[in-house]
Amino acid sequence: MRSLSTLQIALGASFAVHAVLLTVRFVDPEGFNRVFEDTPLEVILVNAKTNEKPDKAARAIAQTSLAGGGDALRGHATSPLPPSALTTIGDSAEDAQKKIDAMQEQQMLMLAQIKKMLAALPPPDPKQPTSNPEAQARENKRRQLLKMLAEIERRINEENARPKKRYISPSTREEVYAIYYDTLRRKIEQQGTRHFPEVAGRKLYGELTMVVTVNFDGKVLDTEVAQTSGSLALDRRAVTIARTAGPFGRFSDAMRRKADQIVVVSRFKFTRDETLETKLTEQ
Repeated sequence: MRSLSTLQIALGASFAVHAVLLTVRFVDPEGFNRVFEDTPLEVILVNAKTNEKPDKAARAIAQTSLAGGGDALRGHATSPLPPSALTTIGDSAEDAQKKIDAMQEQQMLMLAQIKKMLAALPPPDPKQPTSNPEAQARENKRRQLLKMLAEIERRINEENARPKKRYISPSTREEVYAIYYDTLRRKIEQQGTRHFPEVAGRKLYGELTMVVTVNFDGKVLDTEVAQTSGSLALDRRAVTIARTAGPFGRFSDAMRRKADQIVVVSRFKFTRDETLETKLTEQ
């Protein structure tokens, strides 16, 4: 083939460029903007802070005085994310105690029913031969009922042997607990202010959450740092302050009828004013 001329090469290049340009689609800018107008972003708004308390305070985690949120008619909206490892204290622990009480009541009903079934069985007749199928069936049923009876009684005794705990939270409304907690709070704050934590002459400031368990005689049974301040020295000093602030006085008769121990979940704040402030929290 003879070589192509310069004019033929230029015409071929021009044809190729025009072919590529014809494949490009140009979009109207206004039509492009309408795409965003027709498909707006979905924004979910949460109620602003109000004075109305939520029905179930323990469910309003990370919210402040919100009566609803999400689909308010159906309660708080659930997150699509997997549940995180939260330590449920506060009202959640109270709900758990209510479930335990309901289970114990159910066990008592089962216990009464089994005793009634045992009483309805005819006593074993030593004169009947042991090979009698009916007698064998009754005896097997009697043994099964006695085994169930012993197991339920064992569980009830174990539950009764455990101390009854009452968890004090911001939603606790009983006056007897409120008065006792106020005395407890004041003693801990006075102890923390009087012996403000310091290391090598340097004051320690910060916040932490502590769980304090108090026995019916007012003695501090246990202290646990649920959320650290970030300073091990401050956490240790806070534990010492809570323990040495006791005893807090014996439970009243009204408290004693409902609980052997109380568990207080409180926020400890060591301020720049060199005072300790405590505040009840749900977790």
